[in-house]
Amino acid sequence: MNLSKQTILPGQTIGIIGGGQLGRMMALAAKAQGFRIAVLDPAPDSPCGQVADRQIVGGYDNLLCIKELAEASDVITYEFENINAEALDWLTSHAYVPQGSELLRITQDRLTEKEAIERAGAKVAPYARIEKTADIYDNIEKLDFPAVLKTARGGYDGKGQYVIRSKDDIPEAAELLEKGICVLEKWISFQKEISVIIARNPDGETAVFPVGENIHKDNILHETIVPAHISESAARKAEDLAKRIGKALGLVGTLAVEMFLSDGDEIYINELAPRPHNSGHYTIEACETSQFEQHIRAVCNWPLGSTRLLNPAVMVNILGEHQSDVIRAIPGLKDWKIHLYGKDEPKHKRKMGHATLLRPTAAESLAEIDRSGIWSKAKEGMEVLR
Repeated sequence: MNLSKQTILPGQTIGIIGGGQLGRMMALAAKAQGFRIAVLDPAPDSPCGQVADRQIVGGYDNLLCIKELAEASDVITYEFENINAEALDWLTSHAYVPQGSELLRITQDRLTEKEAIERAGAKVAPYARIEKTADIYDNIEKLDFPAVLKTARGGYDGKGQYVIRSKDDIPEAAELLEKGICVLEKWISFQKEISVIIARNPDGETAVFPVGENIHKDNILHETIVPAHISESAARKAEDLAKRIGKALGLVGTLAVEMFLSDGDEIYINELAPRPHNSGHYTIEACETSQFEQHIRAVCNWPLGSTRLLNPAVMVNILGEHQSDVIRAIPGLKDWKIHLYGKDEPKHKRKMGHATLLRPTAAESLAEIDRSGIWSKAKEGMEVLR
């Protein structure tokens, strides 16, 4: 890991690996502070590329393109975790990458991630390493039904997962082993899914955003409610756990810590994302400093900004099936903060944007979202505790 603590100043160039919506919002925050942006992405018209000063079109494992990014940038960051770790290792030796490659390596594999979380003193759901079908049968009785089989590497928004409810499900679930080693996790009975986003700069200064309460539909984040409807003691515990994990992992930049809150305010860590996160989009309008500005401050080694919540907020995702309805409804959506990401095709279940509502209470925002009718189909069959 590059241990130098350079301070990057306006006028210099920030390189971003990955041209998706997170990179786009990072770039917009950075440009507001006077930085220039170079982005590496395989797509010639990526969401981040549309707002960048320089686009490098190529694969994340293309060494020539990586060298071009290094030459163009004064500091390099990334917007998603499935980057070629070997390429990032090369970068850390030839460019300034304050985040290093170790945290990325840890979070790219669910097994190494769980081990790191436990070493930091936090709980994860009981689990077992699965290399062959027989391993599932050997461990399912100990973990009990239902259990969740997940690929150790890759997978997001519910992809690469199978819920095993009985022994009859095991042969079909075992097909995931074709993609490599898997993890079998005990099903945790939880009250709520929550997340904490933490930022840390190379000098060790740490800032934590308010706890978000996350509502999922079809394994994709649907809404984030802030402040979360949880006890003050649970919120403090969640924030303390995020700080503990960030410090233990030597975090620089941003880390999203996804958690399950169970009975008795017991908290289990679900997974980590070493970057800004979908559940933190509410911070753009609802906090004094957004997660994207904070990320730029962290990797540039600036003092971190205040994370004070200015107003209760609800963020709702705009998927491909919602985009046209949202656009048609804009003339009647008073005081909705709408963000569309510039993606070329509104595919079903693809994240195309988000909207944030700032109202005196979260209940008022939720009711207004319901009245719009845009997400009514997405809510069918959804059990939400409000």
